[in-house]
Amino acid sequence: MQSNDARTLLHCALPTAVAGVAGVAVSAAVAGGKGALGATFGTLLVLLFMGGGLVVLQRSARSFPHLFQMMGLLVYTVQILLLMVALTALRGTSAFNHKSFAFTLLAATLVWIGAQLRSHIKAKVLYVEPESTRAQS
Repeated sequence: MQSNDARTLLHCALPTAVAGVAGVAVSAAVAGGKGALGATFGTLLVLLFMGGGLVVLQRSARSFPHLFQMMGLLVYTVQILLLMVALTALRGTSAFNHKSFAFTLLAATLVWIGAQLRSHIKAKVLYVEPESTRAQS
């Protein structure tokens, strides 16, 4: 993983984890232990899905730069489908508070997207290769 890729991952994961901790605290105060468990699970799900997607996208961009846009669409489609499968599997459980899970999942996802946007705006990555200073013959 290149240094700018690791920096992007770190700049996305840290604010998301902080938002998750805030969600756990609020959920624990509002819904008790089951709320805190739901918020923790929602935060971990976002960190796992979004972090894994970012790593896969960065690796595929390095290996296949001409397929970057298609890979981005594929990664996000797979993330949505996996999230749907996880939500369907957890639909009938009573292990945690569903509202705490849902609100923390939404908040953590929005924080991740905002942090990723900020990280990409601040990163000064060239999108074209500069011409060589050597004379062409």
